[in-house]
Amino acid sequence: MLVVKSAVSRKEINDFVMLPFKLYQGDDAWVPPLIGDFRKYILGKNNALNHVGDNERVIAYFKGEPVGRLLVGINNELNEYKGFKEGYISLYECIEDEHVAAALLSHAMSFLRDRGMERVKGPMSLPGGEDNRGFLIDNFEDPTLVMNTYNKKYYNDQFLKNGFEKYYDCYAYKGIFNNDHQDRLEKLIPYAKKRYHYTVEPIDLKNVEQEMKDIQNIIERAMPKDWDDFMPPTEKEIRMIRKQLVPFADPDFIYIARDEDRNPIGFDIALPDYNQVLKKMNGRLFPTGFFKFLYYRKKINRIRIFVLFVIPEYQKKGVTAAIYYEGLKKGMERGFTYAEGSTIWEYNRPMQNDALGFTDRPYKTYRIYVRNL
Repeated sequence: MLVVKSAVSRKEINDFVMLPFKLYQGDDAWVPPLIGDFRKYILGKNNALNHVGDNERVIAYFKGEPVGRLLVGINNELNEYKGFKEGYISLYECIEDEHVAAALLSHAMSFLRDRGMERVKGPMSLPGGEDNRGFLIDNFEDPTLVMNTYNKKYYNDQFLKNGFEKYYDCYAYKGIFNNDHQDRLEKLIPYAKKRYHYTVEPIDLKNVEQEMKDIQNIIERAMPKDWDDFMPPTEKEIRMIRKQLVPFADPDFIYIARDEDRNPIGFDIALPDYNQVLKKMNGRLFPTGFFKFLYYRKKINRIRIFVLFVIPEYQKKGVTAAIYYEGLKKGMERGFTYAEGSTIWEYNRPMQNDALGFTDRPYKTYRIYVRNL
């Protein structure tokens, strides 16, 4: 018998967390999250999940065994900012069974209809996040980088069969670290900096509170108003980002650009690919996971660029390239092989054009779906 219900009890939450460990057993491209951290994540203890609107963890059982899950919710802050009545679906996992998929998605849509929503999108990041966005629709072979998505191929069909259609694609680009890129930028960047009077500096983690205020200022000025799926972060979200970022931040890959008066004009956030470490830990920090973390983090050799913004007055003045150049230099020094820029939305043409300066096409595509309710 198939049962779909809210995951509330300790056992149900544990089943929600552990289902992918069974689904992806033997699948080399899937990377297990740290179980304890993921449990906090779905409970909203280290993100904005519970601050912005109603949400529900949903789990499906067949004959008592967990066979599917998702998280459905509403971001009231984004809806109010954009004038929408939309909900989101995130963290979808399911066995290859159309009845289970239909029951899960029907439950989610009923949840949203009961709260007056008119449309649902998914899979989306949890509110304020830059992770778990979209379903991978191609390239299921290359490694999955930190905080990015991997899924079963049939998930896309399950959404389509339940009345969803494509909303937008998001892309991942791979930029190989090589001397050709470094030499090319080395000739251009000093000229651009001198002509337009700006500098690019690594984030100062000893002064991270002020640095985060500067980053917030850049986002507020640089984020296009017509991006339906984003709004500038609130003070609370900035504090949360700071708390999450500092333990893993590497100043070699996070930069802030400033004009001649020291005003912030651009920044990026990139992280070493900690998935290379998590892959070895099988979801557990103890008893041996911590030592594996200390050992394997020294062997990380790729990075993921999550976010890059430049204020309008300094766009097309080489600021983006100058930020890339600093990260490229450090990556080359440390023996890194490549950087992944992801997930870049289909409507973000400037970032796509920047990425195409290092590669000729996206190497992964993530699809987000939408359905009217």
